[in-house]
Amino acid sequence: MSEEKDILTNLEIVKELLAKRKLVEDLVHRQEMPRHELVEDMVQKQHPVGLHSLLERIPLAEIAAIIESLEPEDRLLVWNEVREERGEAILEILTDEIREDLICDSHLRNEKTSVTAFELRNGRLSQISVNTPYDLKCLKPIWIDLVAPTPEIRAWVGRFFDVQLPNPNHLTDLEASARFYVEDNGEIHLHSDFLLDTKEGSRNVAVALILHRDVLFTVRTEELPVFRLQRLRARTQPGYVTDGKDVLLDLYAADAEYSADALEDVYAALEVVSKHVLGTEVTDTEAAKILADIAREEDLNGRIRRNVHDTRRAVSFLTRGKFLNSEQLDDARQILRDIESLDGHTSFLFNKINFLMDATVGFVNINQNKIIKIFSVASVAMLPPTLIASIYGMNFQGFFPEIHWQYGYPFSLGLMFISIAVPFWFFGKKGWLR
Repeated sequence: MSEEKDILTNLEIVKELLAKRKLVEDLVHRQEMPRHELVEDMVQKQHPVGLHSLLERIPLAEIAAIIESLEPEDRLLVWNEVREERGEAILEILTDEIREDLICDSHLRNEKTSVTAFELRNGRLSQISVNTPYDLKCLKPIWIDLVAPTPEIRAWVGRFFDVQLPNPNHLTDLEASARFYVEDNGEIHLHSDFLLDTKEGSRNVAVALILHRDVLFTVRTEELPVFRLQRLRARTQPGYVTDGKDVLLDLYAADAEYSADALEDVYAALEVVSKHVLGTEVTDTEAAKILADIAREEDLNGRIRRNVHDTRRAVSFLTRGKFLNSEQLDDARQILRDIESLDGHTSFLFNKINFLMDATVGFVNINQNKIIKIFSVASVAMLPPTLIASIYGMNFQGFFPEIHWQYGYPFSLGLMFISIAVPFWFFGKKGWLR
């Protein structure tokens, strides 16, 4: 009972801190001031201090309960303030749905060097941090994961396992034909792109995957949601993987799943844009924002398609090379079927993007045509008074009795006014002014 009370108390404190943070950020965002972006960035960095210190004092189980009780947006804000070392333990407590949402929606800001070994214990992956060659001597790993490794680390890991590990910073320089191959000693090399979709933007991250003596080596420049998700599933679900090839296939399966989630986000974003474009009259300012949103989703959709095609090539290479057993072949074929459906969905979204782009540009053209029509009507309406003024400006004697007429000037002005009013009345009756 006391524990439940503590959770509720801490939950209220967290909600209050989040509300204050949003209020301050909103006020700062609205203010006009010099160096506005710098001030806003400083506020965003300083305000989470109270939340971070609170989370450091709370037990892991309470943090998990608080995260599950929050809205998705607030949930992510709290999760980003959890220290990485505690995060892995919290993920194992959370429900599968929330766990996967947090992993896919957040991106570890660490690009620090890390080497992690994974070995099977009781059917589950056991994670061991590796700092020196001596840490590997008593291990029988099926997976070695290297994040942003230095040349020295790549060297001693390579010497220990007798494998040549590539520089992750040079993977994108490889020709497409050299990304999937088998060495003379039986090493299987695959250099694939894995999707990374964050709020700051999306990109494809190159990863080297090497199968050497049934041990999978992965080399990359940064942490990826797909890898975290794979590690977590293999640690929590007995029998999820049995060897390095299983890990390899599951990484590609998780990548396809991650791409599917990203496609759903693209579709949801386009639905919002579609309602705005087709449901209301779009102004030029709104159209500019809509076009920017569409361009962003088009870029993400293109990256997803590229990622899907790359994954298809990698899995097809594995199936053609007869590297897999019958059960793994079935898994590979299922991945290819999933990819095929994703490919069709990306094509559908490209068509939807093109339609919304054309519709938005069409509304911009309509708005411009309205402006041009107003100028055209004004020009036509001003022709008669211009003609009247030019006629009376000729000053020929004998033909203009109005020249010596006392009311000649007001008469000409009245005539000009009538000549303007009549075209506008006519255009209005025809509906040309709408």
